[in-house]
Amino acid sequence: MFVVKRSHHNPILVPDKDHYWESFATFNMSVVKKGKTFYGVYRAISAEDELRTPKRVSIIGVGKSKDGIDFEDRVPLITPEKEWEKYGCEDPRVTFFEGKYYIFYTALSHYPFDADGIKVAVAITDDFKKIKERHLVTPFNAKAMSLFPERINGKVTVIVAIHTDMPPVKIAVVQVDEIEQLWDPDFWKEWYKDIDKHSIDLKRSQYDHIEVGASPVKTKSGWLLVYSHIQNYFSSPRNLDRIFGIEAVLLDFANPLNILGRTNGPMLVPSEPYELFGYMSNIIFPSSAILEKNKLSIYYGATDTTVCMAHVNIDDLVSTMRTETKASWHFERSELNPIISPIKENPWEAKATFNPAAIRIGDTTHILYRALSEDNTSSIGYASSKDGLQIDERFSEPIYVPTEKFELKKVNGVNSGCEDPRLTKIGTNIYMCYTAFDGIGPPRVAITSITEKNFLKKNWQWTKPIVITPEGFDDKDTCIFPEKVNGQYFILHRVGGEMCGDYFKSLNFSTQKVKKCIRIIGPRINTWDSLRVGISAPPLKTKYGWLLLYHGISKSSNTYRIGAVLLDLNDPAIVLSRTTDPIFEPEKPYEKSGIINNVVFPCGMTEQNGVLYIYYGGADTVVGVATMELDIILKALTRDIKK
Repeated sequence: MFVVKRSHHNPILVPDKDHYWESFATFNMSVVKKGKTFYGVYRAISAEDELRTPKRVSIIGVGKSKDGIDFEDRVPLITPEKEWEKYGCEDPRVTFFEGKYYIFYTALSHYPFDADGIKVAVAITDDFKKIKERHLVTPFNAKAMSLFPERINGKVTVIVAIHTDMPPVKIAVVQVDEIEQLWDPDFWKEWYKDIDKHSIDLKRSQYDHIEVGASPVKTKSGWLLVYSHIQNYFSSPRNLDRIFGIEAVLLDFANPLNILGRTNGPMLVPSEPYELFGYMSNIIFPSSAILEKNKLSIYYGATDTTVCMAHVNIDDLVSTMRTETKASWHFERSELNPIISPIKENPWEAKATFNPAAIRIGDTTHILYRALSEDNTSSIGYASSKDGLQIDERFSEPIYVPTEKFELKKVNGVNSGCEDPRLTKIGTNIYMCYTAFDGIGPPRVAITSITEKNFLKKNWQWTKPIVITPEGFDDKDTCIFPEKVNGQYFILHRVGGEMCGDYFKSLNFSTQKVKKCIRIIGPRINTWDSLRVGISAPPLKTKYGWLLLYHGISKSSNTYRIGAVLLDLNDPAIVLSRTTDPIFEPEKPYEKSGIINNVVFPCGMTEQNGVLYIYYGGADTVVGVATMELDIILKALTRDIKK
């Protein structure tokens, strides 16, 4: 679990119309820090020159900065001079190594551009004022060579993308005794014979494309490589969207071919206007990473036009990736799962038991789960647990059944009834919000309540349910906050694909109805929650804000995953922080295969001794429980919040 946040200064580097050599685009900056000064080398594209072919040319500029954000004194640094770079110098990666700055870059020798004319070159400087040497490095098609900042087992080590323009691409690790061997054609001739022995495969499918991004960063746990992973770069049978993502992999200190962990998906995807619209729309590309204390700053090109940056806490990121720690940085399912399964002998719960509400009172966790009969009627069942993991008691009859016209079946065989309950205790009453559906719809939210005294005695005297969401809208996934906020009750609900809120003056639901959709969060394009979002369990109040888990569904796979947001204590419509990666997703067979495949769907959450327990439906068929330390979630969500 980690949170990546973009700099509010973005974009930090933009074209300068007064500099002809960088008036069209400035992007893919690589940054190195020496003393208190940041030096940034970047690709610059010139204004059009009608007398040249091509009309625009790429060179490498340089600027310097005191804060790593505001780069000044920008001047050309590497311009085409040699035959092997006559048509452009692109996408630099700079490393300070053994007293010199080595800038590896893409050299273009053919126009129109083709694979044979796209190779790696290197420029060497002492001070970013003068290039002392430059050499053609690879005799074959390659890009994105990055130099490790120190020797590994006595060897000079680089990582490079081979055949980027002649797919399939290979990410290869190259080691030499002396750096000069890197521009020796005889070395490459021998090395290439065993290229597969030097390669690692970071693609997630045969339709993806990858490229080295930033120069490797040394962390306490290994070498961190931030790289470009492009989903669906090549046409696939499913015709899915092409998504340019930034990912990370952790490599062994002693053997960079050994992968210690990696992100499960993109850390960053195009979503902001400056990443969606530009010279090459909907593209971001990582070009540098700087680690200072616990903050990893990632520099990236946006739409091949500007330079932007984002940051993430290195401990959260690496702990999420590492095999040894990643279980603790996600919700971990119980070995007892599934804890509630259908009972064929009970007709009302013979088909499925899932999407449970939960509330802990005293030493007992009370679980109210959705039960589905063979004719697809939903009612609410009851189970309880002392330790929160093992079921101690389970009723053989439902404790809540459809009674009103808005939830009684109108079409035989279709889904109907009382679905997906969520519980909130306010004062001496326990309120249950649930989805009421008559089989025709759209579904609406109903609310009922019971006194805590009757609830604990299991005297199921629920109040008459009242529909609180407007007619004609698909509005569900609803709960009430457990206490007033600024003198009013705040209610969460979902309209369409977005999570909304509204304020109630009282708990008199005959007069108080949902009338507003105050947007809280919505889907994020290109991500795991790109199609729809909705609440999971009612929120937990912490000193930092309201902790709310939510479910998100992806466009590409229709998979339900879980994320977290932190909402402002005084105005829950304000989002303080939101997880970048999912913190729980379908993995087990009972989550991946069922009535609806690839679903984890919590409706209940409790806290015991600093541990969060979530109770969830697996594949719309069974109930599971998973746990995670509350402190890990809160730390990740509050890194940039003043406490």
